[in-house]
Amino acid sequence: MITAHAPSGYILAKALIARWRSPPGLPVSARAAILIAVIGALAPDFDMMYFYLVDAAQTHHHRYFTHWPIVWLTLMALSALFFRLTRSALAFAILLFCACAFLHLILDTLVGDIWWLAPFQDKPYALFTVPARFSPWWLNFFLHWSFVAELLIWVWAIRMYRRRT
Repeated sequence: MITAHAPSGYILAKALIARWRSPPGLPVSARAAILIAVIGALAPDFDMMYFYLVDAAQTHHHRYFTHWPIVWLTLMALSALFFRLTRSALAFAILLFCACAFLHLILDTLVGDIWWLAPFQDKPYALFTVPARFSPWWLNFFLHWSFVAELLIWVWAIRMYRRRT
C-alpha cells in the first residue's frame, strides 16, 4: 500500500464511532478519534525520515521496528489493558492509534514485504509480489492490479465522508 493508509484509518475510526455512539459513549470526540486513527494508520511509515536522512535508503524500511507486528501488538495489548483498567481517553487514544498502525501492516502485507515474525525470524511475508518493471519504483505499484484495492479503500472512505452526519 502506498496511498490508502490514511483513508483506512478514517474508515476504522468511523466504524468505531458508529459502534460507540450508544452509552457509555466514545471516550474522545469523534473528530479526535478520526485524527488519532489517521495518524496511527500513517505511523509505521514515519520511519521514512530515518530511511532517507540517516540510512540513505540502504535497508528496506519495512525491516525497521516500526514495521514489526510484535511492536504494535504489544502496544495494543498494553493499551487495551490500560483502557480496561482506567476507561480513560488517553488509553483509548493509544489503543486506537496502535490498532490503526497494525492495520497499516496488514494492508502492507498485500504486496509489500512485512517481517511478521521479526525479530525472531528474518523472513518477509507478502501475499503478492509486484514485479520491478518500471522506473521510478513507485510506478510498478501504481500500474499493478493491486492498486485497485487502494482505489477501493479511497472510494469507501470518500463515500463514508460524504454520508457523515
